Amino acid sequence: MSSKPLTQRGVELDFQLPDPDDEQVPEMDFQQQVETAWQVCDRFDLQTDIWRGRILRTVRDREKRSGEGRGTGFLNWLKDREISKSQAYSWLELADSADTLLEDGHLDPETIDQFSKRAFIATAQAAPEVQQMVCDFARQTEPRQSITRREVRQLSDDWTAMTSDLIPAAVKEKAATQVIPTRYLAPLVKEMQKLPVIHQTPIREAIAENPDVETLKQATAEARYLAKYLTNATQVQALNDDSLNLEQALEEALRLGCLNSAAELVNQAAQLEQTIAKLYTGWKRLNALMERLYVDSGSSTPQLRSLLSHLQEFSTGEMMLQLGNATDGEALRTIHLTVRDDSKLGTPDDDPPF
Repeated sequence: MSSKPLTQRGVELDFQLPDPDDEQVPEMDFQQQVETAWQVCDRFDLQTDIWRGRILRTVRDREKRSGEGRGTGFLNWLKDREISKSQAYSWLELADSADTLLEDGHLDPETIDQFSKRAFIATAQAAPEVQQMVCDFARQTEPRQSITRREVRQLSDDWTAMTSDLIPAAVKEKAATQVIPTRYLAPLVKEMQKLPVIHQTPIREAIAENPDVETLKQATAEARYLAKYLTNATQVQALNDDSLNLEQALEEALRLGCLNSAAELVNQAAQLEQTIAKLYTGWKRLNALMERLYVDSGSSTPQLRSLLSHLQEFSTGEMMLQLGNATDGEALRTIHLTVRDDSKLGTPDDDPPF
């Protein structure tokens, strides 16, 4: 039985792809034919995913009204079709975004086919003003011409550059005349928005004094390091000490030109503390599992008891791990770790049963 080509809003998925072994086909023609086919699939995929999201929303809303109220029926529906929750919610979000754009009048139903899937998602996630700009652009383009994520990003960057109060007037003027590409301004605004006003001001003054691309790049990097330093410094328990002045330490790092190193140092400290917390949680979980297995096992399961015995060092909190590979000529290093819970100090614990 022959299958008919799939069609969607006049799009027929029945391509004549170029022969990859045909050397007579010029490379430019080959790339053009492949790109055209890819764009058609992308647009078809967008329409399909929007409708998948609408179907899922219908099933979910039905469950809310007539189900047990815990979403069990909806989750079972996904499970029966081997759909992950993350995939389902991405389709739901896409459908909601499409309906919002249509209901608000930003988007005409006929223009959806002009978007690539990634461009449409980028539009749905953009600010309302950018959504309006993109949809106006879609109406002005030729029918069947694809709107890419690059064009959406360009319009978003233009809007950011012209509307953000964080960008000095001198820089906006150069961006308006395309002396400075707007793609350098959006990342700067994104990083500066994370900073308090006291740190935004000197950066703003620096780019106003030297409104050029190099200064913008340096300012973006500095704002990124500043944000990382300020965010992580408040999360590191070791730095919660009244004798430490984080702002003065920051000023000294700026004066020495080593802000990036200071920011990365604090970032690594924050990650290390988080790793310690995860290690402790994992250690507690391992002990609980070992105790459960010990109770469930007995003389009839000698190998299971042997497994518990070999893992006994973990239960005591004294752990050892070798790093390196002697067969590859690497130096072997033995790492010793001790895990102790202060709440149990001073209370003699029974020896592990393993």
